[in-house]
Amino acid sequence: MKLLANQPNLVDQVRDAILEEIASGTLAPGERVVQERIAESLGVSRQPVQQALALLLSQGVLRDAPGRRLIVAPLDADYVRQMYDMRAVIEGLAFREAARHGAERAAKQGPALIEAGRRAAASGSVPKMIAADMKFHAFIHELSGNPLVAPTLAPHLTYMQRVMGQVLLRDHKPRDVWNEHEKMLTAIAKGRADEAERLARDHILMAAEFMIAGLAAEPPAGASK
Repeated sequence: MKLLANQPNLVDQVRDAILEEIASGTLAPGERVVQERIAESLGVSRQPVQQALALLLSQGVLRDAPGRRLIVAPLDADYVRQMYDMRAVIEGLAFREAARHGAERAAKQGPALIEAGRRAAASGSVPKMIAADMKFHAFIHELSGNPLVAPTLAPHLTYMQRVMGQVLLRDHKPRDVWNEHEKMLTAIAKGRADEAERLARDHILMAAEFMIAGLAAEPPAGASK
């Protein structure tokens, strides 16, 4: 029973490790992903790697290639825009409901997430910046009290992390999202549902424009090709 309980967690860890390699540019678009090499580098068996790769394939991060190979999927700007358009609506709902149901908790616990995010941004570490952003939004999803928000967004968040990683690697002056996050958190903490929803939608749509513009930029010098 213990092995069965731990297996999904191991698959998630392997998936996250592969995604970090992709988001950080170590595995570039079009590059082959080799199951045996990943298993060896992570010190795990092939089974959790196989399951993790299947997840990333279903989430659009990987793509089938001739010869039964898997490669890192190229990024599609149209798909990114459509995904962010959808996300803006759901995030708007989450922030509205968080202001209605989680104002007190937002005021108590939210500032620590803002400070952690600013430390991550100051570090310049792409994985840390992505993790901090994901943690902040996951907190709001929880505060919303709507159990459908997180699972509805979950299939797209992996792809979003990949997009964020690629763009942050190419941009030496990323958007100051933590000032925006702080304003959004303040609206929630004060119970201003309309304002929280508006700020959230604007935040996501501005992020979409930033990401799409970033995808058109040249890869950074020394990046994997």
